[in-house]
Amino acid sequence: MTRLPTRWVIRTAGPAGTRPRTHPRPRWVRAGLAAAALAGLTVATVGTAASAASSTAADGRPVPGFGGPEAECPPRGTAIGFSDALNKVVVDGETVGGLSGLAYDARRHAYAAVVDRSGTRPARIWFLSETARPTVVGSIVLRTSTGVGYDGGNFDGEGLAVLPDGRYVVSSETEPSIRIFDRTGTEQSALPVPGRFRVAPAGEATDNATLEGLSISPSGRFIYAAMEGTLAGDVSAAGEAQTRRILVYRRTATGSYELSRQLGYRAEPGQRISEIAAYGEDGLLVLEASFTAGVGNRNALWAVPDTGRTADVTAVPNLSALPARALAGKQLVADLTACPTLGATNPGTQINPLMDNYEALAIDPRGRFGRGLTTVSVLSDDNFGATQVTRLLRVAVRLP
Repeated sequence: MTRLPTRWVIRTAGPAGTRPRTHPRPRWVRAGLAAAALAGLTVATVGTAASAASSTAADGRPVPGFGGPEAECPPRGTAIGFSDALNKVVVDGETVGGLSGLAYDARRHAYAAVVDRSGTRPARIWFLSETARPTVVGSIVLRTSTGVGYDGGNFDGEGLAVLPDGRYVVSSETEPSIRIFDRTGTEQSALPVPGRFRVAPAGEATDNATLEGLSISPSGRFIYAAMEGTLAGDVSAAGEAQTRRILVYRRTATGSYELSRQLGYRAEPGQRISEIAAYGEDGLLVLEASFTAGVGNRNALWAVPDTGRTADVTAVPNLSALPARALAGKQLVADLTACPTLGATNPGTQINPLMDNYEALAIDPRGRFGRGLTTVSVLSDDNFGATQVTRLLRVAVRLP
């Protein structure tokens, strides 16, 4: 894992012949110290009067942090660090890999990560100690209500959320479906998915491009489920297929969830929705991603600040006919492909060796600091392959 240096020294140019004087830390330094503290680092600063400051380690090397552009993921992100500690790890005879959903489980004080299409391996949720220096601290196997285990033949876990009562919500691309499991991994119920979202020929969805993203609002009021690809009915006459649908479920007075509306979202050309994470009451962070053979992966974080003001498109037969104002408004938060490499290596071909097949996204509930800076973790799905890596990347972002 690449980490920030354990000591910071803030060097500035002062008047010739004068002794350094200590000054209050500027705001960006306070934010940087908070980020470093979250990463478990010990930080010290020395300041002198000047019009501008530069961040250097005690040995004079540039610090890839909040003090300058060395760690920027434009326009509103800063790379904190990454870890490959989970890559190809074997626990109790099972290889950890194929991780495609990530959510914080407050009752376990750990992160939950769901395994996607796993072949003959059982469908499983792994529990991780943290995202900075993750270790596996347990797992559960997902089973039907009658106790029969799911596997890659009938289950493709992609999205994961934890309900306020501790139960797990998992989306599967196979049908697709959204199932609710108890704390032991036994299925209890399922949320309704509209017929046109089913894989063709039963519906309008493409195999392996259905309910990829799943998240629950911090209040527990809303569950969001996002389509990775475009429904056949939403493709324009010219063949343009950038619009996606996001299902919104609202909690009822009895504590169950009912489908309340659909949102329209336009992905960037060539990009897919890889994952989503809800923030605030109506905010949604979206991970857009793509892969090009011989080039590598591109990943970017976009924010939809206010889903509450986005039109309900349930009754709209073709989203491509809608004007932009009828779709979710979005803002670029961090172009992850433009992040520094942080010294990462990758067995596959990549534009940036820090990149990989990032398919899981979580906002650290304990990681908010400064003025709107929030810690976000993205986790890659190695597909159990030799040319991909299971990697956790942590980024501090400013959410709109």
